[in-house]
Amino acid sequence: MRKSTTPPWKKPNPKGQASRPLTDAQKAAARQRAEENGRPYPNLVDNMWAAKQR
Repeated sequence: MRKSTTPPWKKPNPKGQASRPLTDAQKAAARQRAEENGRPYPNLVDNMWAAKQR
């Protein structure tokens, strides 16, 4: 699988995929990941990571 060098915030939104809000559990996981990395709140990458988790 190729790894993209373009950061996520510079990529266009995917076509045809409706976004879904994060669940409360996903939000909590993103918050915890942000705190563990010294950030006061989750950023885009934390939210993308939480959305991928099952």
